[in-house]
Formats: sequence, structure tokens, C-alpha cells
Amino acid sequence: MQRHRMPSKKFKRTLVTTALPYANGALHLGHCAGTFIPADIFVRYKRLCREEIIHIGGSDEHGAAITIAAEKAGISPQSLVDKYHQMHKDALQKLGIAFDHFSRTSNPIHHQTTQEFFLDMERKGIFVKKVEKQFYDEEAKMFLADRYIVGTCPVCAHPEANGDQCENCGTYLSPTELINPKSKISGKTPVLKETLHWYFPLGRYQKALEEFINEREASGTWRQNVINYARSWLKEGLGDRAITRDLDWGVKLPLETEEAKGKVIYVWYDAVLGYISATKEWAQKIGQPEKWREYWLSEDTRLIHFIGKDNVVFHALMFPAMLMAKNDGSTEKYVLVDNIPASEFMNIEGKKFSKSRGYAVYLHEFLEKFPADTLRYAIAVNYPETHDTEFSWKDFQNRTNGELADTLGNFVKRAVDFCNTRFGGSVPAECTLEDWQALGKEFHELLQKIDEAYEGFHIRDAAFLTMEVARHANRYLTETAPWKTYKEDPAKAAKSIAISLNLCFTLGVLFEPILPHTSRKIFDMLDINSPICWHDAKTPYLKAGHRLSGKSEILFRKIEDREIEAELKKIDELVKAAEASEAKKQADAQKPKSEIAPLKPQITIEDFEKIDLRVGTVLASERVPKADKLLKLRVKLGEEERTILSGIAEHYTPEEMVGKNIVVVANLAPRKIRGIESYGMLLAVEDAQGKLNVVELHGEGLNGRAVK
Repeated sequence: MQRHRMPSKKFKRTLVTTALPYANGALHLGHCAGTFIPADIFVRYKRLCREEIIHIGGSDEHGAAITIAAEKAGISPQSLVDKYHQMHKDALQKLGIAFDHFSRTSNPIHHQTTQEFFLDMERKGIFVKKVEKQFYDEEAKMFLADRYIVGTCPVCAHPEANGDQCENCGTYLSPTELINPKSKISGKTPVLKETLHWYFPLGRYQKALEEFINEREASGTWRQNVINYARSWLKEGLGDRAITRDLDWGVKLPLETEEAKGKVIYVWYDAVLGYISATKEWAQKIGQPEKWREYWLSEDTRLIHFIGKDNVVFHALMFPAMLMAKNDGSTEKYVLVDNIPASEFMNIEGKKFSKSRGYAVYLHEFLEKFPADTLRYAIAVNYPETHDTEFSWKDFQNRTNGELADTLGNFVKRAVDFCNTRFGGSVPAECTLEDWQALGKEFHELLQKIDEAYEGFHIRDAAFLTMEVARHANRYLTETAPWKTYKEDPAKAAKSIAISLNLCFTLGVLFEPILPHTSRKIFDMLDINSPICWHDAKTPYLKAGHRLSGKSEILFRKIEDREIEAELKKIDELVKAAEASEAKKQADAQKPKSEIAPLKPQITIEDFEKIDLRVGTVLASERVPKADKLLKLRVKLGEEERTILSGIAEHYTPEEMVGKNIVVVANLAPRKIRGIESYGMLLAVEDAQGKLNVVELHGEGLNGRAVK
């Protein structure tokens, strides 16, 4: 089991945030595994330790993903987010996620907070304004935000990559990087049209962010996946990031100028500010409207973001840079994040959770069939801390039936029932410190290791260790066998039950972060109503004569094979449907195309003369690892050699390309794909069957010559 160093600095209070899920669909188990459950477990542990801590979350309700989903549903964006925000809130409450406040970015206080940040940076002259070419749908007569564009990913060649990110390989993209882009509104090929936008100069904070990441790495408390991902962006070099979009839905640009009309603040900028606006809302809710300042403007606060790995760049680089910009020249300084326990992905039965592909187990549907604590435990013991893990229905059944029902549930019920039937429902003897120490060195080391696991955000380790305490308790009860000694030596049986009941209490405390509903049932059976703390679990708590409530219940029912078979069948049907849909798309792509693409808008001879077409000779060719459609070509172009990546691997073998004289767009700006710089683009024609045919020239002395 891993061990991280403890935080070197002592903080007065802690603020935990969880990534805001889009309010455009139901939550699935992937959301729970990466953010909500580990965050809630950590927060509950800290509350039991009597530390000052709050948990802030909410719904992300802006951006093109919302408007697209609303259009598909035939409702307004507000109606859509109202529906899913409430669904998220209800499901998470049923799961036992104990937020101090769960807000939403469509609330007025969030719009106000975001606009205040924007205006502060605008006054400081931080933003850069640029006229850029952005995709425009001529039929819909609107600029297309990134999520309104779909095309082929230049990295993995996935045919349905969005304009901001490819879901298949996870690469962040800009719309102009897509191959064969299409508008999601009209289905037509969009054109590039000039528009003005505001940019946040992320590169200006490169040095400060490098120092920030170095400090966090030196502390030894950050996960290596977070450090590595942040460093990969820093190594590439940070550039300007657009923070405005031409959309109707979102936080309006708070400027009374002609150029600001019809623009909203880009969702990546406004979403992370939701943590601040939600904290303000929480402070108002508790009747202390200025208390949010203690959590955001005091160096005594420890800020922790629980996120999935796909959100690392926003929380490790972009949000800190925004706060650095806000702090610049201000008397009040926002705290920067102290730790980011970012998880890897949790897959399901070998497939990545994906709403768009149908590979998902939805939270609200799960909770209609199975208790929340069974899910909390299954995810805790499979927490994807350092590598992707998998949710398996069979594993879920085995852990529920074996560990929760047979180990934890059976022990508690045996101890409570024996006390109720043989000792009149009262703790029959004193459990002394000597008795407690006699439980053994291994038992007490377990308690210490659980603390260390939580402090290092090792949720999986904490869950395993806590269940090991339950196994230890079970062994103790089995070995002392009070049902055998009761007649011959009642005092010995009484001592065994007294110790066992105190172990029940200890398990109630230790499992409270992971199994809050179950712990409450244990405390109800033990008739414990007074506040408890984490350290109460370390020593005997129940005194001789303490009366139990008289209640006794089975903590976990066993899950039948037929229930699991139904879930496996459902997943199998979803996978088959997704595969059939994908096969149909590929088959459609291979069909002869009856339509010729319409001509693009006219250009002038001056526009055409800007394009430098040259003949290049392919010297070498090889496949790009983990990219089925990409070939890496080494091309001689006059006196120089270049590397060009091309998505033709399904149409040509590497050997077929060597020696060809190809037509290259020679003055196309280079860009990195899969970490390889591609400098240029070759010309190809797609025939009626969908095959790409590289434009090839024949003759002597053609290399490097211009194509006219």
C-alpha cells in the first residue's frame, strides 16, 4: 500500500470541492468513483476528527453541451438544467453525499461572481483581444461553439470527436484541428468567419505555474499522475486561452460595447468560479454572509479539489492562474489549491463509462435496486487512485455478500443478538484498557494505518483496512465462542460479549465515512445518540450496564444471482447496440456517395497565392503507435526534410508510401499530434467508396517544385 507524506503545514480549516457535473444528463457510476464518493469519505473522516471542513459542489449549467441537449429534447436550456440539477441533487443525497452546499452555475450569485472576476481582469489589462476565424454555419446563421462541431480527431482518427475534446482518446482540441468538420445544427460543413474574442494569457503565468507545481511536487503529497499531466502541458508551453464564446446561454459579458454583444463567458472560465460563488451562497444560507472569506481569502485555509483525471489541467494550471491574476495588485489574496486527489477512470465490465455510447450504469437507477452503502463500498475498494479500475457486477455481488453481509453484518448481528437474548440487552461486563490492548498489536496497528490512509487520500487502502478490522472482530468472537462458554463460565462469556459490543461501536465509527447509513443502524442498535468522534474508536466506549436499544436487524441482504444476471444482460444489450450503431456508421461511410460536396465560398487569386503547394518525396513511412489511422511520413522537400502525419493508414501501408512524389501544403503551420510535430499536409481525394487516394505525380526532377 502506498504512503504519502502528511501535509507539512497545519491549517485552521479545509475547503473540499468536487468537480461540477454537466446538468445535461443523469449521473453515472463513473462520476461517483472519481469525485463524489472519495470526497465524501474524506470529508466525513475529517468531520469525525472534529476538524473544521466544508464540502462544496453543484451543477455546471452553461456551455454548448447544455444548449445542444436542450435542442435535442425540444425544451429551453433553463428547463433542461432545472431537471437535471434536481436529479443530481436527489441522487447524491440518496447516495449519502453530505454536501454543506450543492449549488448551480445558473444562479444569479454565480453570474455576479464571474462577471466581477472578468471586470477585475479587464480593468487590469490582463485579457488579450483577438480577431479570429471561427466556424460559422451559413444555413443556421450562427457562429458555432466548439461543442456544436463534430469531426474526425487528428490524433486517433475517431470520426465523432467534438470541437473541444475527443471522447475516444481524451485529447483537448480546437475546432479547426478537426478533419472534415460538420455543424451539429445543420449537418453542413461550416465556413471560417472572423469574430472578436477575449483571451486569458495563460502563457504569461507559465513561470509562476512551474514554480507552483515544483513546490507541490516537493511536498511529496501530490499524486504523480497530477504532476505528470501538469508538466506535460507546461513542457508544451502555455498559450492564450479564449474565455468568450458567441452564444446566447451563459454568463453575459458585462460590457456595454458593440463588440461584446451576443457573447458569453466561456464555460471553462466560469465553471471553476462556481466553487467560490457556491461558498458565498453557503455563507448566506447559514446567516453569515461574509464567512466565505475565511475559506477563500485566508492563508489558514486548505483548498482541496476532488476531480477525475480529465479535469486536471483546469484545476492544476488554469484555475490557479486565474487566481494569481485576481490576486495581482489586490490586498485580498485568494488561496491556491493545496492538493488535487485526481482519480483515474473507472470502467464497467471492460468498457469506459460513456453516456454517448451507452456504456453507463446510472446512479438513480442503481439506487432504485440496491442500497447506497453497497455502492459506496464497492467504489471505495475499487477506487482508481493510480490506475484505471473496473466496476464488475459479479465483484459487486461477491463483496456485498461476502464482506458486507458475512463479515461486517454477521458479526454485529451475532454480538447484539447474543447480548439481547442472554444478558437482557445490557453490556454484561466492563471492557478495560487491558482487555482492549489484549486484542493484539495487529489490531491497533490497523487503526493507525487507517488514519494514515485517509490523510494521504488513499481511499482504497482505508476501505480495505477497515474491513480487516471487521475480520479481526469476527475472528475474536468466533475464537472466544460465548455461546459455548455461557453455561460453564458466564463471566468469560460476558467479557467476550462486552468486548464484542465495543468492537461493534468501533466498527460503527470506522465505517461511518464509507457506510454512513449502516453506521447509523449500528449506533441505533447500540442506542448511541450522543455525538461521537474518530478517536472514540481507539478505546473502549460502552460501559458495563449500558442498555442497547433492543433493536436487531440484518445490515445487508444478500444479492441473488438473478439480479446480477439481469444487470449483465442489460450491459450486454447496450454494448451490442453501440457496436451495431458503430458498424452501421462505418458501413454508411463505405457506401458510394451520391452527393458531391458543395463548392466552398469563392476566394480571390491573392488568397490562393498564399498557399504554397510543393512536390515532396516520401523517404520513409511508419505507423504511429496507438493510432490506427495515422502514418508518420519522412518527406524530402527540396533541400529540407520534414515529418508529416497523415490519416491514411487504413488506405495505404507504410511500404506503399515510400518513394511516392506527393503534393504537400508546404506553408501550413506545424502542429503537434500525439507529441509528434507534423509540418505540412498532403493532398488526397476521397472516391465514391470512401477510399482516400493520395495525389501522386510522376516524372523526373519534381522534388521541391511548386505546383501551379
